[in-house]
Amino acid sequence: MIKAQHSENHSNADYVGITGSVLCIIHCIATPLLALSSSVFFKDTLSEGMHLLGFVFILINGVAVYYATRNGHSTWLNRFLWGAFAVFAASLLLEESNEVFHYLGYFGSFLLIVGHSLNLYLCRRVHKH
Repeated sequence: MIKAQHSENHSNADYVGITGSVLCIIHCIATPLLALSSSVFFKDTLSEGMHLLGFVFILINGVAVYYATRNGHSTWLNRFLWGAFAVFAASLLLEESNEVFHYLGYFGSFLLIVGHSLNLYLCRRVHKH
């Protein structure tokens, strides 16, 4: 019973991580489109709100990586997830300093999606045996 609940919590963290990363990618694509279609006043307000939303994505993905890796079965995958999170978080924090960080954010999101997907797959294989 405890093992099944642990597996479910572990899987939930991966699903939250995947969802958070996909939403971040959508956010990054939608923000420039919204900014182009808005008035000058609304653009400033939109920019501030979207920047704050980046911190929410960092928090969501950080919590998801923590819970996905706290009792992880694979050391290399735990390191991969934390490395992907570091790339993701750093890129969001630094994206206004250089355009390269904007694209690095996409890469970090993609890595988190891959890492959480692999984690789901490996956890299911381990718990079947």
